Amino acid sequence: MTNSKTSDHPSLKQRAAFITDYSAWLLGCGATCIRLEKNVSRIARAWGMRVEITIMPRHLHMSFYNADNDVLLSTVLPPKKTPVSFSMNTRLSRLSWQIADGEISFSQANAALQQAVAPARENEWVLTLMVCFANASFCALFGGDAIAMAVVWMATLAGFMLKIFLLKRHCDHRFMMFLCALTSSVLGATDGLFSLGTTAAVALGTSVLYLVPGIPFLNSFSDLIYRHYVCAFSRFTDAVVLTSCLSAGLCTGMWLMNVGMF
Repeated sequence: MTNSKTSDHPSLKQRAAFITDYSAWLLGCGATCIRLEKNVSRIARAWGMRVEITIMPRHLHMSFYNADNDVLLSTVLPPKKTPVSFSMNTRLSRLSWQIADGEISFSQANAALQQAVAPARENEWVLTLMVCFANASFCALFGGDAIAMAVVWMATLAGFMLKIFLLKRHCDHRFMMFLCALTSSVLGATDGLFSLGTTAAVALGTSVLYLVPGIPFLNSFSDLIYRHYVCAFSRFTDAVVLTSCLSAGLCTGMWLMNVGMF
């Protein structure tokens, strides 16, 4: 591959500012602690520095060292407030390898960072339909009949569209989780309420599966394995709180529709 590295020589402050900004975006988009450490260390080594990172749930503490282990700069910053995004996570990781392999210069890396963190232009309707079909497939996986799958599809459609609406208006995630679970469970209960099919319980139970916070649970487990206990506990607690809000919405919907839990 052709090396396109130019002769620009950024100052220490500029390099540190890039790395701190990069770290804030990477943590904000849902990266695990171990990925953050590896990516940032990769960039720092390519630019002749060493970095020590203390990762906390609501801020990062970063110290930069030279080859003689002299502290060059220390900074504390919060992560960026951005939705969890696998695509942004992948783009940022790819950028760290491009810098490490000398494929791009510092100025090009700055431009690439802005492109990597730019909001992706996703078709909301395509995403919504994919989520609906995925949740209906879960219904089939748990033994739901065709009518139950159709009910789950409609319940997911209503709940996920409500989720998009509330996210655009910066609604609290916990309240959003409750409202979406309530909406989907009320619609999911129609299978049993009107005796439409033979697997009403499956339809109701799977109507809210699209809301399960799988990424926070997985990230907390990854952080636990790599001994980032504070972040692991924080992410696990967030996931438990969101799951509790989901359960509260589901139970409220069952109560409103007079559907017994047992």
